[in-house]
Amino acid sequence: MTIGERIEDIKSRIEKAALLSGRNAEELRLMGVSKFHGAEKVEAALKAGLSLFGENRVQEAERKFPAIREKHALELHMIGSLQRNKAKSASALFDCIQSVDRNELAATLGAAAADRPAPLRVLLEMHTGEESKSGYPDLDALCGAAELILGFPGLVLSGLMTMAPFTKNVQTIRKSFRTLFSARERLSARFPELRLSCLSMGMSNDFETAVEEGSTLLRIGTAIFGERSS
Repeated sequence: MTIGERIEDIKSRIEKAALLSGRNAEELRLMGVSKFHGAEKVEAALKAGLSLFGENRVQEAERKFPAIREKHALELHMIGSLQRNKAKSASALFDCIQSVDRNELAATLGAAAADRPAPLRVLLEMHTGEESKSGYPDLDALCGAAELILGFPGLVLSGLMTMAPFTKNVQTIRKSFRTLFSARERLSARFPELRLSCLSMGMSNDFETAVEEGSTLLRIGTAIFGERSS
């Protein structure tokens, strides 16, 4: 299948999952995770109508996307672990940082984003799976991070993200997604001034379950681009 055909297949599966769960598929955004894939694959996805992309590494995105952006309008999110010494570069390059997993990073991004023409959107990453995965551990930690971010005019908190455990056990995956959905509802109740519209959860192996559990942004890599090229 071509990249365009894969995108159409995924959109069809999203529509079916949304219909079965009583949702409108238009509520969901499809992200192409283009890490380790060349510019030609990004171009093919753009030609097929995709305009939202996610990258894991600042340096790779810096090499790949400036030239593409000269020709195409697109939205670029940082979805991988971000070191504080890359915060200034990330703030200049990305439209959203999804992987804010600790207060030290949030504060560094807040300082780095002070001179941006528009605020930098961020998501708080919540730990909902194995012990080894990064992210805020609970609601109290998320609330503390939200209060911190509210103090930086260069940042806008737009929602939450998580990575479910990599397993074939659907109930384990579903529990992870439900944890994030519940955290967003409770965080919204504590901070009614925030518009936490984004729930970034669901990847190639579990996105239909994520649709059923309330995701608004699906991060799809392999199912769109195939296996990594490097």
